[in-house]
Amino acid sequence: MKKTFWLLIVLINCTGAIAQALLTPFEKSGGKETATYFETIDFYKRLAVKNKQLRIMKFATTDAGYPLYLILFAANGNFKPAHWVAKNKVVVLINNGIHPGEPDGIDATMMLLRDMCSGKIKAAANVVLGIIPMYNIGGALNRNNYSRVNQDGPKSYGFRGNAQNLNLNRDFTKLDSKDAKAFTKIFHYLNPDILIDNHVSDGADYQHTMTLITTQHNKLGGAIGKFLHNEFEPAIYKSMEQQKWSMTPYVDFYGSTPEKGWAAFYDPPMFSTGYAALFQTISFMPETHMLKPFADRVRSNYALMQTIAEVTSKQSQKLKANRLEAIEQLKEQKRFPLSWKADTSTYDIIRFKGYQALYKHSNVTGFERLYYDRNKPFEKDVKFFNSFTGEKFVDAPIAYLVPQGWWGVMDNLKLNGVKVKRLKHDTLINVEVYRIEDYKSAIAPFEKHHRNSNVTVSKKDQNLEFFKGDYVIYCNQPAKRYLIEMLEPTSDHGFFAWNYFDAILEQKEGYSDYRWEDVAAEYLVKHPEVKQQMDERKKTDTSFAASPKAQLNFVYKNSPYYEPEHMRYPVFRLK
Repeated sequence: MKKTFWLLIVLINCTGAIAQALLTPFEKSGGKETATYFETIDFYKRLAVKNKQLRIMKFATTDAGYPLYLILFAANGNFKPAHWVAKNKVVVLINNGIHPGEPDGIDATMMLLRDMCSGKIKAAANVVLGIIPMYNIGGALNRNNYSRVNQDGPKSYGFRGNAQNLNLNRDFTKLDSKDAKAFTKIFHYLNPDILIDNHVSDGADYQHTMTLITTQHNKLGGAIGKFLHNEFEPAIYKSMEQQKWSMTPYVDFYGSTPEKGWAAFYDPPMFSTGYAALFQTISFMPETHMLKPFADRVRSNYALMQTIAEVTSKQSQKLKANRLEAIEQLKEQKRFPLSWKADTSTYDIIRFKGYQALYKHSNVTGFERLYYDRNKPFEKDVKFFNSFTGEKFVDAPIAYLVPQGWWGVMDNLKLNGVKVKRLKHDTLINVEVYRIEDYKSAIAPFEKHHRNSNVTVSKKDQNLEFFKGDYVIYCNQPAKRYLIEMLEPTSDHGFFAWNYFDAILEQKEGYSDYRWEDVAAEYLVKHPEVKQQMDERKKTDTSFAASPKAQLNFVYKNSPYYEPEHMRYPVFRLK
């Protein structure tokens, strides 16, 4: 009898210890603290020991020297992507801690997954979750109390920059960090139908705890874009309203007040939502409101992820069917926009719960300052401009050809699942060739780059020699949209914009003026058409007419002595 009694006491104590171990730092602190990187990983390892629905995987090393973890949750314990495809399961990827100073998703996801494992929340059998517990590990290790001055809690948190001091939410396509390369591997390993990338907002004050950035439905395009806009997103807003977490789209007023409304967040591919759209993946970027208490923000984030999982489960067949249809539609698409702008001719009416914006004397500057009076809440119907139109259209080529020397570009394409072929022999091919005629390079650096913009090009057909090993990239593949976005030189966020091809902008050979004078004079005698072109330009361009150097350079650039590689864009189009 005594043995049975003491065994029971031991079991009770063990059960209590396990329960205590599975409480998060957020819960233990009464909603005041967020988990550290090591506490987060330890929590998932402990959870996985007792739950066959979980698997922990390691992917590539990050800039901080630690591997990026992926936590998989499958109700039936099958963790093979081929099985998910065969069983028509929806895959949802949750990314946490891209900005570790915005940690709400980190703590909310820990509790959500634990509650799914315990049965507190019924886990859908037709939904698989992939979770990156903490993406920016370097930023998470750089813990502080001050960098999020606008934010109400937690007590301490990580920093926005990673171990290279890069903002990873600008690195989804340029891939300057090991972190982003590891994320890319995870993204294409899972091929998610939905991506959730958890954040905390900055900006105006208002009543809503949760705001949401959704992949722009026009950019996502096709059947999946229409499904997102007409059915999926409205269901999420409705469910959150029923749970008393009234949401609004991410707030970015035209001005300091909502009367003029605002446009949906413009999400180019450097952001997670824009990147996901290149692969017909719906993406959500939850932005909890910075001035709400940390505990409320985490609970709101929990509710939204639970809601997305539940709506996904209910609409899984439609979601999968519409995404597959969009992928098929993409194969037939011929023209693609390279940039987008808000369409101000059409809008939705949304209910916004704000606080009155007023002005008062500043104790810092002595001038008038803006503030939001929480004693004067209001609700208003406002305009939300949630449609975008494409600009800068290009026709998709049959294929792109890339000389093998541009290995950095090719490495990034391969990471993104692009299928490539290599020439087996030296070959003369007729291709369309771009020449960079003008561009502007930013004076100030942005995420390690002086970005190129306002690019203008000329193009012509040429027979060029390509060598054994050079790359041929056919566009008729799932990565078609990504290829065009990244390889076209006039794309706002392609490889040329991110300086991958800047070597072509610098002339490698030149001449001594006194030597070139003699050669140029002889060349003009043999090529009077060049002399005529130069004379015509003198008549219309006074600065050119007054500059011997400019005239010598004109002859040089119109002669075979001028290197063809200068300003010639090294990605060629097979039409």
